[in-house]
Amino acid sequence: MKKSIKRLGALLMTGIMAASLMTGCANSGSAGSSGSASASGSDKIKIGVSIWSSTDVLGSQCKKIVDKAAKANGVEVQYVDQAHVSEQVTASVEQLCAAGCQGIIICNSADSEMTSAINTCTEHGVYIAQFFRIISEENSPEVYKTACNSKYYVGAVHEDEVTNGYTLVNLLLEKGDRTIGLEAWTVGDATFQLRWKGYQQAIDEWNSAHADDPATMTEPVYANTSSEEGAAAAMSLYNSNPGMDALIVAGGGGDPLVGSIGAYANEGLTGKIDVVSTDFLDDLADQLKSGGMFAESGGHFCDPLFAFYLVLNAVKGNYVKEEGTFGYEILFPYLYVSSPDDYANYEKYFVNDDPYTDDELAEMANYSFDDLNKAASNLSIDDVISRHNN
Repeated sequence: MKKSIKRLGALLMTGIMAASLMTGCANSGSAGSSGSASASGSDKIKIGVSIWSSTDVLGSQCKKIVDKAAKANGVEVQYVDQAHVSEQVTASVEQLCAAGCQGIIICNSADSEMTSAINTCTEHGVYIAQFFRIISEENSPEVYKTACNSKYYVGAVHEDEVTNGYTLVNLLLEKGDRTIGLEAWTVGDATFQLRWKGYQQAIDEWNSAHADDPATMTEPVYANTSSEEGAAAAMSLYNSNPGMDALIVAGGGGDPLVGSIGAYANEGLTGKIDVVSTDFLDDLADQLKSGGMFAESGGHFCDPLFAFYLVLNAVKGNYVKEEGTFGYEILFPYLYVSSPDDYANYEKYFVNDDPYTDDELAEMANYSFDDLNKAASNLSIDDVISRHNN
């Protein structure tokens, strides 16, 4: 397996990309304790998880690893699904604070929501950290300032989204695609804005170097987080752009991608439109073989795991951010595969099994931040294979 899998930011692959995941909660808009970590005493630490969904491809896997870490460390976890609807995102934080959580990890949908989230947590003395997200100092300076001014905002675990987008579009351009449709999930989402920046950078560079063979990318059509809206967005883009030969499904948790692929399959377009995405499917191997998917890139379900450790250590008093600073930041490496053998190992060590044992999850809770950051930066298929074989 290539060492390039370990590189931060170099992204991706050529025909196979990893099936991955994200965690979640109870029913949308409701809270529920995880069955794997129910509280047995009032002295048990309780951490809330605000997530778009606990049942889609990515969300269910995130929930699985956070539940396992919570159980290994005697922590209670409570989830709230918020569907990346702004009102539900902010309400989820209020709900989790009212439920007695001492810490919260959140995958918000827009920077603007974090002002309310941070203020609510500060009011209740509850620590909060983001996963798959980070507040943009450039685009949201007031929200960023709010984070810096609160001792309860711990920090963020996120990925190199610009490189992600840049690499995906270059894969399409190298394949020969020139008319690319863009399907996003929600207006104003900071993560999408970064991916979009990478997509556009690749288009601009290509056109600058190939004036006689230009490429175009549509404005985004928003699909939110449902498969039905994903299907509608994919068909709208195809019908509105004659000659469209590629589709980027920028995100949304997996369900919009499922809907988009299904819509093209129903119309006999499988293999005729090159579909790329940063969300992962349970049947990715089959989709890559059939032409339903051209390529996948992105991170994986361990982002919320490391946000969980940030908050857990803040609750314990082990991590105390310097006054007036943003807090702790972990830039997570992209995990990807680039051959059938790599995919088989990814499936074995990340899908069918967990990348960390119970003992490792308990040990990681005692790491210094530098050690925790190092563990996150080193996580790769090679890393897991090495640990499992020792």
